[in-house]
Amino acid sequence: MITVSIDGPAGSGKSTTARLVAEQLGFLYIDTGAMYRAATLLVLSLGVLPQDEKAVVEVVSESNIKLVHSEEKLKVLLNTKDVTKDIRLPKVTQFVSLISSYSGVREHLVALQREIAKNNNVVCEGRDIGTIVFSNADVKVYIDCSLEERAKRRLLDLKRTNVRTTLEEVKQDLELRDKLDSERKNSPLRIPNGAEIIDTTNLTIEEQVKRVLDLVYSLKKV
Repeated sequence: MITVSIDGPAGSGKSTTARLVAEQLGFLYIDTGAMYRAATLLVLSLGVLPQDEKAVVEVVSESNIKLVHSEEKLKVLLNTKDVTKDIRLPKVTQFVSLISSYSGVREHLVALQREIAKNNNVVCEGRDIGTIVFSNADVKVYIDCSLEERAKRRLLDLKRTNVRTTLEEVKQDLELRDKLDSERKNSPLRIPNGAEIIDTTNLTIEEQVKRVLDLVYSLKKV
């Protein structure tokens, strides 16, 4: 079995890259960010205060979050409900870094992620994949990108879902998320040991996908 880990900050293009790499290789794609967003959506929908760590962990630990692969896209199921669109709402984005910083939340979701990866070739992306979740991954990639370019990409994504915001607001949100993700005590965002760093600021999606595929093919196991 082959495991490919892709880490990086919000908006760096790691999700799209991971999905396309998995498709071309015929591997299973694990979007951990979507799982943390689903957990955050659950907390907010139940009226639990995001700052109440004990209550948050209790709720999330009893949740069932699944990633279902279809021919068209990846669907996120929260307790059997399709929440693929809802997890991208601004209110979820606002609190996902806080919710994902709680050790109890991470323990539950990491266990789910490792269970999904059992007996499968996988491409998994997030912020602690090559450092924590799959520290022995066969290929480790850290995708980086300038804040300005990340903000532009995220704004385009939000416009496609009819979310109204400005480039400056998106940039501020990304800066805050970078700070929270990098400074949290539990599984902070770090460049994994042995990871290939790919700066996607001036790369097309096709170019960054090829860079990752070349690393995988170099294993001579595919």
